[in-house]
Amino acid sequence: GSLDAVLEPFLRREPPAEVRAALRAGAAELLLLGTPAHAAVAATVAVVPKPFAGLVNAVLRKVAVEGPAALEGLDAERLDTPPWLWTAWHAAYGPAVRAIARAHREPAPLDLTLAPGAAPPEGAEILPTGTARLPAGTRVTELPGFAEGRFWVQDAAAALPARLLGVKPGERVADLCAAPGGKTAQLVAAGAQVVAVERDARRLGRLRENLARLGLEAELVEADAASWAPGEAAFDAVLLDAPCTATGIIRRHPDIPHLKRAGDVLQMAEAQARLLGNAVKLLRPGGRLVLATCSLQPEEGEAHVSRATSLGLTLDPIRAEELPGLAEALTERGTLRTRPDLWGERGGLDGFFAARFVRPAP
Repeated sequence: GSLDAVLEPFLRREPPAEVRAALRAGAAELLLLGTPAHAAVAATVAVVPKPFAGLVNAVLRKVAVEGPAALEGLDAERLDTPPWLWTAWHAAYGPAVRAIARAHREPAPLDLTLAPGAAPPEGAEILPTGTARLPAGTRVTELPGFAEGRFWVQDAAAALPARLLGVKPGERVADLCAAPGGKTAQLVAAGAQVVAVERDARRLGRLRENLARLGLEAELVEADAASWAPGEAAFDAVLLDAPCTATGIIRRHPDIPHLKRAGDVLQMAEAQARLLGNAVKLLRPGGRLVLATCSLQPEEGEAHVSRATSLGLTLDPIRAEELPGLAEALTERGTLRTRPDLWGERGGLDGFFAARFVRPAP
């Protein structure tokens, strides 16, 4: 959005999509990446159809003259956020929408969950919730201890749902939609007997590889969690980290705002409802369920609380002491709502919703 605003004064009419894309790339090199002007202009001109070479050359040379100052004074947070997302976040979070959008302009740090007894990598900051945090751009495979399975990559917010499930050694736990396996690893490391369910064979293979590196074992099942019926004794606990629009992880996947549409939210919420409906059937009386999504959209989070209670579950409010240093992420109803702007001074968080429920005993 910001780049288009800079380009607009120099365009008399809308260019073809491929030319617009090239102009954006050239402007990004000039204004954001510090590429020398002659290199940025020449490289961009070389990739557009010849009839547009002159236009691209002229426009980017004008942008180069203005330099990074061209971005000053622009409402970058709003320009760089698709209107449907801005409207939805403003409705849900009010003025915080601007802080959320600002957080999306910063690279996410590398967060690690440590295996039991493992020391954090040198230079890591230990967050109040126990996650080890390293600067953005850190290559995890180059860290001492990676090959030995001393830690795995998992955003500090993504590590919370499994912790909130509070599993005990020996409990039988189902991890639904389990790949790539970070939460499965947490549950196994806590001593649970875990059945990890994933319908995508390729992602299930990745989960298997991750557990092997960590030296952890779980029963892996290739199945659709929305209809999976194991035909065995019910589970003590179920973790459902449901597929979603992933608008909470835009810092890590900046293509998401441009791939998703408003209609996707309702579609994903319906799929989550089907998963939740089956997850309830897997619980024994007195069993616990944590529902989580990495979405900032209330339809994919808060709206499921009433749906869960209609299925016979009772909301089990999360307590402040379960969220060290993150009291602001605790809602009035006792659910979890993290946002990218929380812990901004520490590098932010992924946007997550989580709620904990109990299936009452007869």
